[in-house]
Amino acid sequence: MVSPRFLLDTSTLSEPLRPTPNAGLMRRLRVHSGQLAIAATTWHEALFGLHRLPDGHRKQSVQDYLFQVVAPALPILPYDEMAAEWHAREQARLSLLGQTAPFADGQIAAVAKVHGLTLVTENASDFLSFEGLTVESWRR
Repeated sequence: MVSPRFLLDTSTLSEPLRPTPNAGLMRRLRVHSGQLAIAATTWHEALFGLHRLPDGHRKQSVQDYLFQVVAPALPILPYDEMAAEWHAREQARLSLLGQTAPFADGQIAAVAKVHGLTLVTENASDFLSFEGLTVESWRR
């Protein structure tokens, strides 16, 4: 098994569920299959979205994708002590600069950073204030 190189955020993880997924992003997901992971926070955000949907075809499709495609294929990395320490330092640094980042984005960034992974997101601006984090968009 190949070690993860990329951490997908929620925007990237949910791309295959779009009516017309971005072809470039879908190609990169296929090319890097086996090198992808998600943070526990991303799993939470995906499940939260699922549980908010009304019963029906859409909810069933999302549930099937999450439990039959994502869960068996992607490691879910925890927000652990090392991630919490990095996140706390970054929050403090940003706070002193008068900046704030959503807590969940900080958790996802921390998991990527402590595991040495490139964060793949379609919302790069949400993560650019974090120091030492490598961020990519695969939407080309």
